[in-house]
Amino acid sequence: MLNVENKVIAITGASSGIGEATAKLLAKNGAKVVLGARRTQKLEKIVEEIRKQGGTAEFKAVDVANREDMKAFIHFAKDKFDRVDVIFNNAGVMPLSPMNALKVEEWDNMINVNINGVLNGIAAGLPIMEAQGGGQFINTASIAAHMVGPTSAVYSATKYAVWAISDGLRQESKNIRVTIISPGVVETELGSDITDEPAKGFLKELRKTALTPNAIARAVLYAISQPDDVDINEIIVRPTASTF
Repeated sequence: MLNVENKVIAITGASSGIGEATAKLLAKNGAKVVLGARRTQKLEKIVEEIRKQGGTAEFKAVDVANREDMKAFIHFAKDKFDRVDVIFNNAGVMPLSPMNALKVEEWDNMINVNINGVLNGIAAGLPIMEAQGGGQFINTASIAAHMVGPTSAVYSATKYAVWAISDGLRQESKNIRVTIISPGVVETELGSDITDEPAKGFLKELRKTALTPNAIARAVLYAISQPDDVDINEIIVRPTASTF
């Protein structure tokens, strides 16, 4: 597709779900993808699959909540391919729970991964993109950035923060594109860390009408494929049957 071939695209949260599907689709369309996550065995398997299909892919372990780790991941991509065209800050966690459950450690983890992980990606990639005269950040928010429901207060707050950070970066940038991807319910591992039983059941019900990760991957491909003077700022993707 237009404006995708040979682009160097770094993807976090790439060991499953949206990250994995996006890496495969972008590689199929000629991008050079660099996959990052903590589970390197899964990354290795995905990269091997991409290469067997004729694509170009590398991988490196990364903890997005660690600033130096994230910097090393982005510089790994640059060292491999001489530039970084797109950073897809996709890693996230969603341990839903009511506020009075006081799962404060889970709150901290959501803040560290969902907010600081995006900030760390921006801090690592922004100097590179400014020096090369352009680039694109794609940040995974959520439909939860636009609404709050029971059990989602902290998660929604982190995703609204992603939305706000992304739009602020967009306003400050003349040569760098910024895209917010806000998925509705998607069938992924997100939420597998929920420890509150009612919240776990609520998510199970929602996923009866869930999107596949490929639906979000296609949205990412669309945003990247636009001409450089076109910035797709936000894409909200819901299941057709969704009521919220």
